[in-house]
Order: sequence, then structure tokens, then C-alpha cells
Amino acid sequence: ATVQELQELTTAMEQGWAPLAGDIAKQANMRMVSLRGIQNAIMKANKEGREIPRDVQYLAGLQRIEYVFVDKEKNDVIIAGPAEPWKVRPDGFVVGTVTGRATMRLSDLVIALRSVESARQEGISCSIEPTAEGRLRLRKMMSRITLRPGQNPAIYEASMREAFGPQTIQLTGVPTDSRFARTMVAADYEMKRVAMGLAPSQVAGLSSYLEMAKNSAHASSQNPRWWMACDYDSLGKSEDGLAWKLSGQGVKTMTEIDSISRDGTASQTGRKDKFAQEWADTMTEKYSELSRRMPIFSDLQNIMDMTIVATLISQEGLAQKANLDLNLFTVKSDDLPLSTYVTPKAVDPQCSFIRGRGGKWVVTASGGVDINGFEVVENQRTDTSLAKVCSTALAGTSDNWWWDK
Repeated sequence: ATVQELQELTTAMEQGWAPLAGDIAKQANMRMVSLRGIQNAIMKANKEGREIPRDVQYLAGLQRIEYVFVDKEKNDVIIAGPAEPWKVRPDGFVVGTVTGRATMRLSDLVIALRSVESARQEGISCSIEPTAEGRLRLRKMMSRITLRPGQNPAIYEASMREAFGPQTIQLTGVPTDSRFARTMVAADYEMKRVAMGLAPSQVAGLSSYLEMAKNSAHASSQNPRWWMACDYDSLGKSEDGLAWKLSGQGVKTMTEIDSISRDGTASQTGRKDKFAQEWADTMTEKYSELSRRMPIFSDLQNIMDMTIVATLISQEGLAQKANLDLNLFTVKSDDLPLSTYVTPKAVDPQCSFIRGRGGKWVVTASGGVDINGFEVVENQRTDTSLAKVCSTALAGTSDNWWWDK
């Protein structure tokens, strides 16, 4: 997007936003958000012919989901975590005013809840993949090039991009026109750009993969691949199964080497490149800071939290335990319209160059996102302290759809 387009986007988003006031304008270590209360707020807005209130759209400023509680007395399921007031950044991201992390969205939670069954069948994933034909065209072109001493292959960048052709975007498990899908694509795209040195991470100690690997040897038939996946500890649960705790960073970066065959197709080897692993480990270690610098990565963390919560609600029958009808969230209807987006099906290639061992030049990029909520939910442990946490959280609940503890 151009600077002007971003300015227009930010202006459009800010129009009509009333300044936050009262408790919602304060930071909270623990904010409870009622799913029953959200549904009631949406139905009330529909009845009055108003759009869904902004505080509902942004889930009262939630930054993470750390707890899920079942309130059987009030027929409710409650999600809870740290929260803070929000603002629009100049690039259009809606972030917390304290940490700068992306603020959670109702629309992403709804997609997570609606996608549990499709995720069960095919998983939730995103990848940006070169085509076999593109690899072959690039290989043939490179075989005809002889670099003179000291000559930089970047002079052939336009020809290389044309030969390689568009990379295809593959999405599974969620609607391709959802914000959820766009978040995965954007996070994957930005991870590639950081790895290739095309976008600075803005985080001390996180350089590009190419910078790390500049003095190593590389085989043209092998290509490192990275992807971001869920990174949670075992889920804590109370003895009665009415209180749950999510812990762990939420996201980790993983890697392995793809083998590129003579016909241009790629296959997994299970092996890892030393420097690709070092870059993956560093990105994982620096992920929290990276999320503040580049909010797309905290956005990805948010949708992973929501996927775990949606899977938990489904797998453990939490709505049934609460005798709560979540059809407004789980069944697509005009009562809860979601914005739709054009998610690209392909992206043009970008190139980065760095001299490796023996004077050879390295050109590489690959990656993806994989969100497996079922694997996380299956890993459970009983935490006897959660019963007290739950009773404290639910004691003296407010008539409002959110409250702080």
C-alpha cells in the first residue's frame, strides 16, 4: 500500500470513533468477556438498527486469551486475559496503547468458532509456494548466466522474477475471504521478507537468514523452509472441567530442508539446515518483541489463541455444560454479518542476494503457517488452583458483558 492509501485507510477507520472513556480506557491484567453478553449486545444493536459497537468488535480490548470459564449459574462461557485501550496506527493496525500489540477482533473469534469442523477435516494452514514450472524456468535461466568476477546477480533480478513467476497462495480450514485468512497470508509474507532481509525486523539480535548464512555452503537442489506453528504448554483444567488455562508463547517458528527435484517439485526431507534452524530459534525467542514492532505477528498470535479456545469449546462441550446457545457465532446468518476481503491467490516473487561460501550467490525463500488446535487441546493437565481462580473471576459479575478483576 502507498503512504496515501494507508493515510486514507486510517482516516476512514478513525471516523466516528468516540474517545474511549471509563474503565475500558484503562489497562487491565484480567478482563472477563462474556460470550452470552456479546451475543446479547449484537442482537440489541440489530434490533435498534445500529452497527455492532466498537467495544464489541474489539472484544473490550483483549490482548490475549489466558482463561476460559464456564458459568453454569448464568448459562455463560467467559474468556479472559489482559486488556488495554486501543488506537489505530498510521499503517491501519488497531493496537493496544500500552504494549502496541494487535487488539483481538470479534470477527476472528467467530471464524475460529465456525471453522472447527473444517479444521478437523483439513487443518488450518497457509503457504506461499513457488510452482514447479517456475523453479524449472529459473533454473534454466540461471544455467545460461555466467557472472564476471565481482558482478552482482541483482542485475538479473527483473529477469529472474519473470522466470520464476507468481507464487501460489494455498489456504485450508477457514474461508478465504475472511480477515482470519488474510492475517495468515500477511504473517507468512512478512516472515519471508524478514528472513530474506527485505524488511528489517526492528528487533535487536534478529537479523535475516541470509545474513546468518552468508558464509555457509548451499546446494542448489536444497531449500530451507520455515513455518509458524502453535506453541502452547499443556492446557490446565480444573477438576470439574469448568475452568481452563492457556499458557505458553502461542507461536513458534519451525524449519526443515526441502529437496528440489529435477522436475522442479519440492519434497520434505526431515533434515534441517544449521543456519535456518538458528534463524527459526531466534525468531521464536524474539517473537514477543517482534509482535510489538510488527503487529501482524501479534495478530497471528491472537488467531491462534482463538483457534485453541474455539477447539476447546467444541471438544469439551463447554457451551453444552453452560446450557448456552452459541448459534449466533457458529452458524452463518445475516444477524452477524462479517466483512469480506479479497485474499490474493498469488503473489509476485521478490529476490534477495547474498554471497555465500566459495563466491556462490544464495537466492531463497519459503514458508507458511500451520494452526493445529486439536493437538493443543488434547494435551491437558489438571490444575487444582483453577477452581479458586474461576470462583474469584465469576464472583460479583457485572451486568455488563465485560468486567475486570
